[in-house]
Formats: sequence, structure tokens, C-alpha cells
Amino acid sequence: MLNKNEAIYIEELKKLIEKIEYGSITITIHNNEITQIDATEKKRFDKPKNNN
Repeated sequence: MLNKNEAIYIEELKKLIEKIEYGSITITIHNNEITQIDATEKKRFDKPKNNN
């Protein structure tokens, strides 16, 4: 059974995973506890083709 904090962490991670198309999620742990969750989203743009 998950404690209250663990349930919050899992819910937050699920939201981030569903939102990010390209990127990364970093979990920071201190003294066996999650202290921070960082999400970095990347935007990709196709290079325009040169039609000359």
C-alpha cells in the first residue's frame, strides 16, 4: 500500500509522462525521499527542404 506522499509522486509523474512528447524527467532523491521532480520538454522542428 502506498503512503500519501508516494501516491502524490506517482500521480505527478503520470501527468508529466502524459504531457511530454519529447524530453526528460529527472527525479531528485535526498535521504531516501523524493525531494524534486524536474521535467524538460523538447520541441522539434523539421528543417525546411530546399526546393531549388
